[in-house]
Amino acid sequence: MTRLLFAIPGDLSTMTGGYGYDRRIIAALPQFGIEVETRRLADRFPFPSQSDLKEAVSSLTKDRGTAVVMIDGLAYGALPPACIKAVSGPIIGLVHHPLAYEAGLSEAMQKGLHASEKNALSLADHVIATSPTTGKALEADFAVPANKITIAEPGTDRAPKAIGSGTPNGRVDLLAVGAIVPRKAYDVLINALSQIVDLNWHLRIVGAMDRAPDTVRALRDQISRLHLDERIEWMGECPSDQLEPLYHHCDVFVMPSHYEGFGMALTEAMAHGLPILSTTGGAAAQTIEDGAALKIPPADVPAMAQALRLLISDPAQRAKLSAAAWSAAGRLTQWNESARHIAHVIHALAPSR
Repeated sequence: MTRLLFAIPGDLSTMTGGYGYDRRIIAALPQFGIEVETRRLADRFPFPSQSDLKEAVSSLTKDRGTAVVMIDGLAYGALPPACIKAVSGPIIGLVHHPLAYEAGLSEAMQKGLHASEKNALSLADHVIATSPTTGKALEADFAVPANKITIAEPGTDRAPKAIGSGTPNGRVDLLAVGAIVPRKAYDVLINALSQIVDLNWHLRIVGAMDRAPDTVRALRDQISRLHLDERIEWMGECPSDQLEPLYHHCDVFVMPSHYEGFGMALTEAMAHGLPILSTTGGAAAQTIEDGAALKIPPADVPAMAQALRLLISDPAQRAKLSAAAWSAAGRLTQWNESARHIAHVIHALAPSR
């Protein structure tokens, strides 16, 4: 068995797409001859303290032997060159989306993260990107050679086709999934919904509410100011067994993000055959096949309001998109395929090879 030390900042059980990706890859790699040992790094990444950096180097060098090291991008892009060189090779950087692309950062923070990640990626032996869009961004904006990049898109589990909310009063139930952070652009969605209060809709938002407390407070104030408190429901962070029924019993899935490195919630919605409204931010435009969703530019409130009005008021349009999403779901990547791409890189870098 080839050994892999997989370094991940914070709690691996965290309910986000990135951590979910890491969990599924860890579970699938052993069938490809990879023995995985996780190493937990500080949860302050990508803004680590000096002690966090010192502990990271210690963790990644202790009992390493001949293992390949793979570091989740939430931490890898924030590691100074001295730390990476101290860990030594072979090292794989796993990039879900570049750190500097996170919304809500100051210009100085964006520049600092971009420089840090560019330097870190230049020292990686190989880079895994979770979408072709991210791979192209790493080439164009971070000077990573194409031959150092492998694309390993997230897998998607098969799911039963959603049956819808079935509310007797004809209400259309909307679902949005993603941590409550600026990049997810829930403020745009809420403003759009405020323009269609004449229609019968209800929105559930699923996602961790402890990542950006200022954003949560601002959204609550926005909802109250627009008198939408009774129509928007905060579900908080939901494990998969609680999230599944929400997919199964909703009528429309909405993704308002400014940017997505892939958009795993989109493929989960497709797997349930849901009508989808999504922005084209980042990889989201390519994650969903054309025809399987209504696609609008990021941050475009009028376009979102218009698209929501169409989907809420037109059952035939919802049925058309549902059928297209259900068909496209059969062509989605499976987790074994994702892990196989990564395993190939690990074996190629292993010293014994």
